[in-house]
Amino acid sequence: MSEVVLRPVTAADRDWVRALMREHWGDEIVVVNGHVHRPHELPGFIAEDGDEKVGLITYNIDGDACEVVSLNALRSGMGIGTMLIDAVREAAIAAGCRRLWLITTNDNVDALRFYQRRGFVLAALRPGEIARSRLLKPKLPEIGLYGIPIRDELELEQILTDA
Repeated sequence: MSEVVLRPVTAADRDWVRALMREHWGDEIVVVNGHVHRPHELPGFIAEDGDEKVGLITYNIDGDACEVVSLNALRSGMGIGTMLIDAVREAAIAAGCRRLWLITTNDNVDALRFYQRRGFVLAALRPGEIARSRLLKPKLPEIGLYGIPIRDELELEQILTDA
C-alpha cells in the first residue's frame, strides 16, 4: 500500500463526487437545516492511495464559519477521515474562519464518536428537523444506522484559533 495523499477537488472530479454521493448518501444533494447543498459544486479534498480515491470531504465557507458538508472515508482505520478533517480545518483557518461546524443525524452514533474525539462539541439539537429535510430530499430513509429512527439534526462545532 502506498501513502495516502490529499489533493483539492477539481472540475475533473465532479462526476466522481456525484456518483459517490449517490452511492453513499442516496442522492446528489445534502440537506442541512433546510438548506440544500450540492457537494459536487463545493470545494473539498480527495484522499488518494496511489491511483485509488479513498476519501472525500466537501465544505462551504460562509462568512467566518466553515461547514463540513460531507465526509466519506472509504477505508476505515487508516486515518483518512482525520486527514480530511484536518485539511478542511487548515483551509478554514487560512480563509479567516472562526468556526468549523457540521450536522449529523441522531442515528449516526459512529459520527458522534468520531467528531467528538477530534475536538468537536455538541452545539445544537434540532428535534424533528429531518421531517423538514425530507420535504427537500424525499429519499432520506426513516430508519438509519443500528435500526434507530432518523428524526433529529445534531450540530457539532469547533472554535478555530490559528495558534
